[in-house]
Amino acid sequence: MKKIYLLIDYKERFGSKYSAEPYRSGMDKRLLARYFNNSGYDAKYLNFSRVNFREIDFRGVPVLYTSQEDWGYHYKSYIEDIVLGLELHGAKVIPSYRYLRANNNKVFMEILRDQLKDEGIKTIKSFHFGCLEELKANIDTFEFPVVIKSAAGAMSTGVYLAHNKKELIKYAKIISRTKFIKQEIKDIGRAYKHKKYIRESRYREKYIIQNYILNLVNDWKIIVFGERYYILYRGIKNGDFRASGSHIFEFNKDDLIPTGIFDFAKKIYDIFDIPNLSLDIGFDIKEFHLIEFQAIYFGTSTMEKSNGFFKKKDNSWEKVVDKLPLEKVYVDSVMYYLKGNNVIQL
Repeated sequence: MKKIYLLIDYKERFGSKYSAEPYRSGMDKRLLARYFNNSGYDAKYLNFSRVNFREIDFRGVPVLYTSQEDWGYHYKSYIEDIVLGLELHGAKVIPSYRYLRANNNKVFMEILRDQLKDEGIKTIKSFHFGCLEELKANIDTFEFPVVIKSAAGAMSTGVYLAHNKKELIKYAKIISRTKFIKQEIKDIGRAYKHKKYIRESRYREKYIIQNYILNLVNDWKIIVFGERYYILYRGIKNGDFRASGSHIFEFNKDDLIPTGIFDFAKKIYDIFDIPNLSLDIGFDIKEFHLIEFQAIYFGTSTMEKSNGFFKKKDNSWEKVVDKLPLEKVYVDSVMYYLKGNNVIQL
């Protein structure tokens, strides 16, 4: 039987699951192991701290892993070290390190977007900055209104619509403020002591600025697990422009789904070398816009609350009404990915 590693965190969790019991405990590891076993893989759980590059040969072996959303992303930083190490070691890390880096990191997410060859998913253009001073130096670049987003955050937190330069600077200060009072006091002393010394920025949290898409009354969340596409309608509150934090969610609204959205989602999925994907897609009546994407550790309510999924058959998309366990759907997507990429088991 082939071997596959699943890396778990310090709470023994793997992945995310909306309906997990206990709360926030991730996927059911026993179910995962059973489904992998049924697919011909021996699933071995391993804590990140037990990844030993001297004693375990990971070369060519599939390695799945969880991510984290811990406060400050300190443990996630540790996970990044391990996953990058595995990739350098020669393991078949799934998904590859670059997608972990982009997880809850909108700056790197947009860097990935900019490197894609398909211009159809670049209708949203992003500028990224590492401090307030960089923004001020480029403030004349923008045509207002613009959307400014903190690099980290979910459910529309840290997202603002700026109508002019003054508002943009105000929101950038809110998003990017870094408080290190003792160091700031020392820096004031340096500026007093050393002539022409340039003080360190007090606003060094990274962020992005994007063009604003007009005429959006909602967006669509699409979760892709291999051949299965799950979809959720997300409305926008009056006076707001954000959908992800609105809680105006409509499951199984098949009559509202715009024609072509699954083809658009599949085009994006086919570009990425991954088994599953979360997409936020906007539609302004004329064209689709890829707002954001995540390839790991995304919410699963879209899948779990849907009464079925869409699957492409020949040249059309058909609804398959079926309630499957998340663990089954996840394992199937990994198998779909592995078969398509011919992973060699050493």
